[in-house]
Amino acid sequence: MPEDLPFESAESGKVERDESRALDSVMAERHRLLSLAFRMMGTLADAEDVVQETYVRWYRLDPEERDRIAVPAAWLMRVASRISLDLLGSARARRETYVGQWLPEPVPADLFADTAVAPLNSSRLTADPLERVTLDDAVSMALLTVLEAMTPAERVTFVLHDVFGVPFDEIAGVVGRSAAATRQLATSARRHVRRGRRAQVSPHQHDEVVRAFRGATAGGDIEGLLRVLSPDVELRVDGGGFVNAAPRVIRGSDHVARWFMGVMRKQPALRFERRDTADGLGFILRDEGRRYGIITFDVSDQGVTNVWLMLNPMKLTNWTL
Repeated sequence: MPEDLPFESAESGKVERDESRALDSVMAERHRLLSLAFRMMGTLADAEDVVQETYVRWYRLDPEERDRIAVPAAWLMRVASRISLDLLGSARARRETYVGQWLPEPVPADLFADTAVAPLNSSRLTADPLERVTLDDAVSMALLTVLEAMTPAERVTFVLHDVFGVPFDEIAGVVGRSAAATRQLATSARRHVRRGRRAQVSPHQHDEVVRAFRGATAGGDIEGLLRVLSPDVELRVDGGGFVNAAPRVIRGSDHVARWFMGVMRKQPALRFERRDTADGLGFILRDEGRRYGIITFDVSDQGVTNVWLMLNPMKLTNWTL
């Protein structure tokens, strides 16, 4: 009947607005999902693949199935975690054939700011610092390299619980274990983290040591460089097969210092430009104006304990030229 048309039009408009708001709320989770997937996978390219597949699975659902999902954000997080768990096995196999050393991708300090501070549930997180890693270093190279030593199930459990605050009974459904077994996975993962940590220094101390590293390296001062390196410092360089790089870990202050002195002799135009990274002060390296790489550091009370040098151009795309 004609008099029904305005009513139908109003109802149709309401449905469209509701669907638009639902779409906006789902898409608003994208950055949070990317931060989750990056912590799981270690590179932004792999994280993007995880997020894309997560949304594909969401839109494959019938409208009735989507309507039955009470908290779409939680559903998206669970699916992204399952996809990450599946991909971690194949990613590890690919890295076995990687040219040279594989490193996680370094990211700017604020790339994922405020993405993991509000859990999706109301359960209280433990306040024990030994039971939960602080969110400040959740995307640091220091932690990401430790995550690489975990099993896929340990990694997924650790990231979901200790970073995003998901309760163990929900994580159990993701990793296919009981809640009790999932707690054990978290305990084992934290053990990895503790073993990978040195005596902590303040951000000011970290940056002071790193500035001294730059001054000594750029100035060709090998004695000064040796003073800021821990005796058991380790250097890892990721060239990805695109750039000549050290094929193995370089260990010991003398070997690391001489390696950097050799680089500076071969590339005297190399310049260090300050960047704030998730590990603290780091540097973009430029050779005659061309972006060459990025270098980040782990510092303890003994000096620089780890140096990570990323030269693979595929893992430098998120840094300004």
